[in-house]
Amino acid sequence: MSFSNTSTGDKPSGPYYNKNIDTDATLKEKVETLNKFVSSCKFGMMTTRDPSSGKLVSRCMAVAGTEGGGIDLAFATNTESHKTDELKADKHTNISFYDNSGQWASFAGEVNILTDRDAVKKYYSSTLKAWLGDLGDGVHDGSENDPRIGVLKVKTSSVTYAVTDKSVVSRVAEVAKGTITGEVAGVNKLREISEDEVRQWRATASKDA
Repeated sequence: MSFSNTSTGDKPSGPYYNKNIDTDATLKEKVETLNKFVSSCKFGMMTTRDPSSGKLVSRCMAVAGTEGGGIDLAFATNTESHKTDELKADKHTNISFYDNSGQWASFAGEVNILTDRDAVKKYYSSTLKAWLGDLGDGVHDGSENDPRIGVLKVKTSSVTYAVTDKSVVSRVAEVAKGTITGEVAGVNKLREISEDEVRQWRATASKDA
């Protein structure tokens, strides 16, 4: 079921998309640019669904690493937190990134919660101790052997992102021109990585590993 409040006839109802969508970039270029952007952001917002209320909940998470040639994401987590309860009930998630120039990325995917020590040691950072603390019982000490520490592996299904190579001045001028003339502003490169492309990239990365 869709929603519509009006008809634009044979004209596009969302001309921003048509103006900014980049269909010329290769899959390699799209993924490499995405990886560079995510790396520069370092932190993303992970959204999950609270099973008791149905409400969507988001929290800031530090990217611990990537897999699948950079298309899949990994985050260290406290296994005793609410987000693991939410992900056990519904493994679907969205991870979003944003910077102060207006560039952004949105990952849709599913999460696996890993608790085996090999996975934890792979993505462990000593800074986690500052968040979990040392409880002084010889077990829950914030180290890589602390059973509270797990890994959230996001298996990406699709990505949409927007980056720009235009200066702030140039983008402001584009918006100003559009405000006066009604011409849609071309301010960034809007790119989509489909489910088929994600699978293709992941398979290629696996062969190259």
